Amino acid sequence: MSKPSILGLTGSIGMGKSAVAAMLRGLGVPVFDADAAVHALQGPGGACLEPIERAFPGTTGPAGVDRQKLGAAVFGNPDALKLLERIVHPEVAELRRAFLADNAGAPLIVFDIPLLYEKAGEHGLDAVVVVSAPPAMQRERVLARPGMTAEKFEQILALQVPDADKRARADYVIDTGVSLAETRRAVQQLIHAIINPQK
Repeated sequence: MSKPSILGLTGSIGMGKSAVAAMLRGLGVPVFDADAAVHALQGPGGACLEPIERAFPGTTGPAGVDRQKLGAAVFGNPDALKLLERIVHPEVAELRRAFLADNAGAPLIVFDIPLLYEKAGEHGLDAVVVVSAPPAMQRERVLARPGMTAEKFEQILALQVPDADKRARADYVIDTGVSLAETRRAVQQLIHAIINPQK
């Protein structure tokens, strides 16, 4: 049996990555959501709760990690952030391994990794697809989110690899600055190109 192709899915904030991930799932492609995995690990009964509480006392409770308290504990402190990553990353890697094993028969597996270029690197991926949209559309989408301000948006952008760099490094780019039908067609073509490269 041939090994599945492993595709990394990424994109800057507000580019439509979640919509593309949903389209992939809808077309029967197994998608591993790194953010959802972290939420589960830090939620009630999550494997990371105890070590996080030991490292950052008072940042967890019955509902899991208090994201605001933990954020305050690591924000602007590279050593604290490294410590948190040392707790969380191995657990996420374990969940990824299990997900791969569970879906070993699929022709294509997608890893949805928001900070792929910023943090995770392309290790273990056969190709990377970047989801992109024009800057004005990105800004409009992000500023429509609850609690988002122009200042917060600029801070997030400053921490992310610029969209142009991501597109330049990607193997594939999906444009979400078009109609949903056009984006869905591009996603279908992408799946076909990866699963049937010679056709």
